[in-house]
Amino acid sequence: MTPRKIIIDTDPGQDDAVAILLALASPQEIEVLGITCVAGNVPLDLTSKNARIVCELAGRDDVKVFAGCDRPLGRDLVTAEHVHGKTGLDGPDLPDPTMPLVEGHGVDFIIEQVRAHPAGSVTLCPLGPLTNIATALQKAPDIAEKVQEIVLMGGGYFEGGNITPTAEFNIYVDPHAADIVFKSGIPIVVMPLDVTHKALVTKPRNDAFRALGTKVGVAVAEMTDFFERFDKEKYGSEGAPLHDPCVTAYLINPDLFQGRHINVEIETQSELTMGMTVADWWRVTDRAPNALFVGDLDADGFFALLTERLARL
Repeated sequence: MTPRKIIIDTDPGQDDAVAILLALASPQEIEVLGITCVAGNVPLDLTSKNARIVCELAGRDDVKVFAGCDRPLGRDLVTAEHVHGKTGLDGPDLPDPTMPLVEGHGVDFIIEQVRAHPAGSVTLCPLGPLTNIATALQKAPDIAEKVQEIVLMGGGYFEGGNITPTAEFNIYVDPHAADIVFKSGIPIVVMPLDVTHKALVTKPRNDAFRALGTKVGVAVAEMTDFFERFDKEKYGSEGAPLHDPCVTAYLINPDLFQGRHINVEIETQSELTMGMTVADWWRVTDRAPNALFVGDLDADGFFALLTERLARL
């Protein structure tokens, strides 16, 4: 099987870190062309630092990591240190990276890579706000018809929002960027809160990460130990949701997931519902479907895959 060529666009974030590790542990299915960083969970200087920390944790200092946009298209940046800690990767004690950022802007890298490869062969995998992706589409509209697919973590419908009553964090941070992406005509797969809230790191699952006994396994266990405190208190759940690794797991084994091909639009006008993903789950409008909106997963299969792959690093 030819590995799927992807660009990971990210704002690490402990769950972003696990998503990146899963991708780097799966070279038979995934070829990571590069990682572009965006401001989101923490400001850009920290997200671009954290992405390199994760690459070095995986023993992959050869991965190209770029800094991208440092603020949303039309709003002030909202961050999430209250969830991820002041560094964005609080939990494990990981050394500062020695690998440098690649010179140039992440948006330009996205454009160059999509143009350089055959049409329909590059998948974009946004794990944070969609600022870099939307900016690339604005700067180079020609790439829209060349992107194979966008597989993203963001939004929510039945689960509501996690930063406002109606909005999930990634979409809320830059709703105008999300609007551009969802209107782009590119095939989109959405991993909303509706599915990620079913990917819960329970104690037995976290113990399995720690029991790997490797630097990666212990670091992942310590990351989830840290950010699950917030989520368990907030949701009253038995563990924290691992949002972003759902994107990577879908690329490796889409059969773990179930969803519907529906219309999804982004609210950009109302401050009350700003950033809401208006998902026509019941197909009550005549708006054309533009996304596969995922609603369920095989959680045991997901964690089995994740544990097995992390053991390879």
